[in-house]
Amino acid sequence: MLFSFTVESEKRNQIIDITKKVNEIVKQSKVKEGICVVYVPHATAGILINENWDPNVMLDILDMLEKIIPRGVWRHDKVDGNGDAHIKAALVGPSETIIIREGRLLLGRWQDIMLADFDGPRRRTVYVEIISK
Repeated sequence: MLFSFTVESEKRNQIIDITKKVNEIVKQSKVKEGICVVYVPHATAGILINENWDPNVMLDILDMLEKIIPRGVWRHDKVDGNGDAHIKAALVGPSETIIIREGRLLLGRWQDIMLADFDGPRRRTVYVEIISK
């Protein structure tokens, strides 16, 4: 079962928690045992799983990526100025796979699902594929 929704970023580099929306989709699917794939079809955005209870974790991730992948020094910047966004998205990756058990995502206590936008502000599409066991 394929579902989709959109997320709008407000900053160039931003990490947005999408866990609640993905949880709603899993509940709507009525799948009790299976796999949930969360995927973003964008070359300058990615999906990640990490702690979001302390917002400093996401800020630290963004700061680290900005330090190791600075803006304005890449060959692709001559095309449209977002070479860094492509590299950041390639490192984060476009998807995450989460196990579904007893109708719930099998995330750890401190884990949340995030959309990372490295070339915002933009509207991003997120696809969620639910595969029943």
